[in-house]
Amino acid sequence: MKIYPAVDIKDGKCVRLRKGLANDSTVYFENPVDAARAFVDAGSDVIHVVDLDGAFEGAMRNLKTIQAIAELGMFVELGGGMRDESSVRAAFDAGVSRAIIGTKACTNPEFAEELAQKYGEKIAVGVDAKGGKVAIKGWVEVAEYTAYELAERLAKGGVKTFIYTDIDTDGMLSGANLPAQEKMLQTIAPFGSQLIASGGVSADKDIVDLKELSLKYPNLHGAIVGKAIYEKRVDLKNIIKIANA
Repeated sequence: MKIYPAVDIKDGKCVRLRKGLANDSTVYFENPVDAARAFVDAGSDVIHVVDLDGAFEGAMRNLKTIQAIAELGMFVELGGGMRDESSVRAAFDAGVSRAIIGTKACTNPEFAEELAQKYGEKIAVGVDAKGGKVAIKGWVEVAEYTAYELAERLAKGGVKTFIYTDIDTDGMLSGANLPAQEKMLQTIAPFGSQLIASGGVSADKDIVDLKELSLKYPNLHGAIVGKAIYEKRVDLKNIIKIANA
């Protein structure tokens, strides 16, 4: 299982939000590249980056910073503001390894399916749930259908990687929502799709629990860890070891 340390970029800085609220953020690094460099030093070869300005505004705003992170040599997965194919291509041109489609995959599932058919493993869909329902547009709107209904539709359509975020636990350091992640794993497994779990990791025990879940569901590919690293609740080098055990 892979640990994806997270860098969220807002106003050019590395921040973390609580429950996805734009007005409830904490700045951890003035320069997000410094955060990414610290992750490399801790032994990480992958990183999860979100252009929060892009997510809220609908178009990427921090591509130069993202390119600088990619130049560190990590596998970069990027989400936020990619709502047409040209922005996805721009991300790839900047060195991004995997593009995460969020809002557009919810409002126009065919778009995500077409990208998955064209770019294969380089496309992931971010499914974010608030109270079980899909949240879109930087988590400020909630759709009528559930996260599981959307994921099943897209997995059938060829999407091979999903990132499932439980917004109610995100940035709260309250522990991962294991039942929700398990249900998502069960939903997409029949279609050969893999999952990266996101939201709530607060201690080594959460990584141990997710690692155990990955033994039961081999399609649990990874876990995203953000605030717990910045708040020093977990040591990145150590949780990478736990995940690799």
